[in-house]
Amino acid sequence: MFETIRYTIDAKGVARLTLAQPQKHNALSAVMISELTEAAVRLSADAAVRVVVLDAEGRSFCAGGDLGWMREQFEADRSTRIAEATRLALMFKALNEIAKPVIARVHGNAFGGGVGLMSVCDAVIASADARFGLTETRLGLIPATISPYVVARIGEGRARPLFMSARLFGAEEAREAGLVTSIAAPDALDAAIEAEIEPYLQTAPAATGRAKRLARSLGQPITEATIAATIEQLADCWESAEAREGVAAFFERRDPSWRQPPLP
Repeated sequence: MFETIRYTIDAKGVARLTLAQPQKHNALSAVMISELTEAAVRLSADAAVRVVVLDAEGRSFCAGGDLGWMREQFEADRSTRIAEATRLALMFKALNEIAKPVIARVHGNAFGGGVGLMSVCDAVIASADARFGLTETRLGLIPATISPYVVARIGEGRARPLFMSARLFGAEEAREAGLVTSIAAPDALDAAIEAEIEPYLQTAPAATGRAKRLARSLGQPITEATIAATIEQLADCWESAEAREGVAAFFERRDPSWRQPPLP
């Protein structure tokens, strides 16, 4: 049994993979990382599954990294940080390589790792009032392990300002960037998901999976070397004075030294 996620499969072969930590805004903890990795492997291998819907309980889709997990990284040595970042990177890799169509149902906030989860899905249906952000630089960090998937989805040009500025943005901008496939009113989100699912129930399952692999093979390659390089960059970043200041300020609920007051 899983602690932080749930998944069900209906008679049509539609699997629902649900982030189930609403009290923590579905932030990615060590346990959730392990459980999502295991679920991805199971769903990919299950011949009964035709489509996967990734959704979440509560007010947020995924608010990024769990505070407890982040504190552990702040206090860990380099080898431990690399090991944890590798587990996170392999989770995104496993989700990205599910041999079925994966549709994200996004509502509320999707920050940091939440944007990473969206980026490994094949289609993203977002509520019109959802908010997004790659907020890592506010802490003196970088969006390292998710970066190959975000760049593959929206391109380097779109990614650069979002990676650097850490600003929040809405569903319309997310769609323009290519992060979101379509937008639905909050009360129409489930109907939009059902409409997105339907075509996949009419296609040959094995051919659908092969078509996904074909598309991935023609896109920007995300190799083991690429993943390892992003992990090394994250480890370097964690050791910087900026990261120590940014993370400490976050936990102490104060502004970091570099933050300037907003312009009048």
